[in-house]
Amino acid sequence: MSGTGVNLGTLAEFNVAVVLDAIRRRPAGVARTEISALTALSGMTVSNVCRRLIDAGLITEQAAPARGRGKPPKILTLNPDGGFAVGVHIDPAVVTYVLIDLAGRVRERIRSATPTVQDPAKVVQEMKTMLDALLLTAGVDRTKVLGIGVASPGPIDPDTGVVLNPPMLPGWHQVELRTALHLATGLPVLIEKDATAAVVSELWFSEAGRLRTFAFLYYGTGFATGIAVDGTAVRGVSSNAGDTAHIPVDPDGPTCYCGRRGCIGLVAAPRTLVAQAVQQGVLTESQAGDTTDVLQVGAAFGLLADAADAGDARAAEILTAAARLIAQALVIVIDLLDIEEIVFGGPFWSRLAPFALTTLPETVRSDRGLVVPHGIRFSESAIPGDVTAVGAAALVLDDAFSPRPEALRI
Repeated sequence: MSGTGVNLGTLAEFNVAVVLDAIRRRPAGVARTEISALTALSGMTVSNVCRRLIDAGLITEQAAPARGRGKPPKILTLNPDGGFAVGVHIDPAVVTYVLIDLAGRVRERIRSATPTVQDPAKVVQEMKTMLDALLLTAGVDRTKVLGIGVASPGPIDPDTGVVLNPPMLPGWHQVELRTALHLATGLPVLIEKDATAAVVSELWFSEAGRLRTFAFLYYGTGFATGIAVDGTAVRGVSSNAGDTAHIPVDPDGPTCYCGRRGCIGLVAAPRTLVAQAVQQGVLTESQAGDTTDVLQVGAAFGLLADAADAGDARAAEILTAAARLIAQALVIVIDLLDIEEIVFGGPFWSRLAPFALTTLPETVRSDRGLVVPHGIRFSESAIPGDVTAVGAAALVLDDAFSPRPEALRI
């Protein structure tokens, strides 16, 4: 046999995912006949699947408001309380924990300082304690939690669940996080690169039927790019695709730890911009604090943005110049992947955005290195600063409920 037949054992589960996906993307509700038309599944198949979903508490069914003669159709809607997913975003400064329901709404969030991995067992125990507190505060039954998604700076090994050696997380080398967290909590655990998790989040909340091709620019303590092609997150051979931090954009810039000069991940980093602000007298050294301390950098970057908002021309130029450099890197990304949309997000993006969005789009479009013949859209993530944590949680929902045709092959 050629090995290209349909695996009938997974067909029923695939149909469940198809129906659930159709329902969740229509929050106002949808009738069974509409689901059949949308999915090309038979009416009997849709009815059988809906019965399973109702029994499982994942969807609800009620009669639509009466309009004229005849019996009104029954409308199916997602039951947000039917299940929950936990998302954990490990940032160099803080670890963010979110709990989302089946509708993708954040029901609770908490944060803690990112620990150093001198003792991995203590790190996992601390994460377990925070996860327990998250569920307790939200008042959610643990049995309704479908799993935990973890988003970490790369590189990672998603097959083994190991955080390898992220440059942004000193000391986090070969940390077997997935297995340890699963044993500590008893819940399924998925691990993903942070920028890819942000892409999953954007795709999960996209409108029905929209197959988006975009790059997600994550601007936080670090700089990364997630990629989506035709509505699917691009992960690469080792699930570490999208590391754009080492694109050189300034030949006279500082030397990166990789040995190159002017890498975008260094020259546009908040800590670099804070250092420039001190050199130019926008911030004092006491205001800047320790530029190797990510928490102090975050506070100082906020002061820099405040100065720019207040009309300090020097502060505004520092942020605008960073946006121009980011634009140079994006031209390479756009040309390489032939994408049509750039989505911006991450914990530091909101402070850079007012200056970047007035400069960056036109800088990209006027760059003589831009070769794609189509227009480029620029947008901000619909999810605030917790986009990566929400994306980590969406990994769990996506793994459980998104239809994947490749799973049908044998």
